[in-house]
Amino acid sequence: MAETEEKKPDERKGGENRPPREGRGAGGPGGSGGGGPRGDRPGGDRGRGPGGDRGTGGSRGPGGGDRRPDGPPEMDLEKLISDPLYLDNQAHVVVSRMRDMDSGTKSQLRRLYNAVRRATRAPEGERQHEFVMVRARLAYTIARHSLRSLDALERLLLQVTRKNDTRGYERFRDLFEAIIAYNE
Repeated sequence: MAETEEKKPDERKGGENRPPREGRGAGGPGGSGGGGPRGDRPGGDRGRGPGGDRGTGGSRGPGGGDRRPDGPPEMDLEKLISDPLYLDNQAHVVVSRMRDMDSGTKSQLRRLYNAVRRATRAPEGERQHEFVMVRARLAYTIARHSLRSLDALERLLLQVTRKNDTRGYERFRDLFEAIIAYNE
């Protein structure tokens, strides 16, 4: 009977003899915590940290084994454009998540904010390209310094660049400015 009990974990883990998944982050090595590497990033698991997979975390769907603190998984671009209080609340949420999760410095945020301001001032024909490059810079900073709390900003920036609307770019800049202010 002890032999049968030992085979059950082996069968469940694909023949490997591993310890239980407790203590591992969602989407850890070989895990199924919400899917594989994100499809919108080349190189998928280059940003893999000690807790698991870079692009997962269960915030994309219900019951995904979320390892992040509770918070809104997505920001609504239309509400951000039309409702100043929503913008203010989202800035507070990002700052509180930064304080809980990350060790990002104010200078890193200010450099990103300066890049956002420059992109906002770019000529209209070049503005989308400038914001695409800001998103790439933001993605690099998030991966390099493990700033998981800024993932929502990166997803929002993707929405903004896809919509390619001047008001969206300006509201993103305003949101970033509020984050800088509340982080002081």
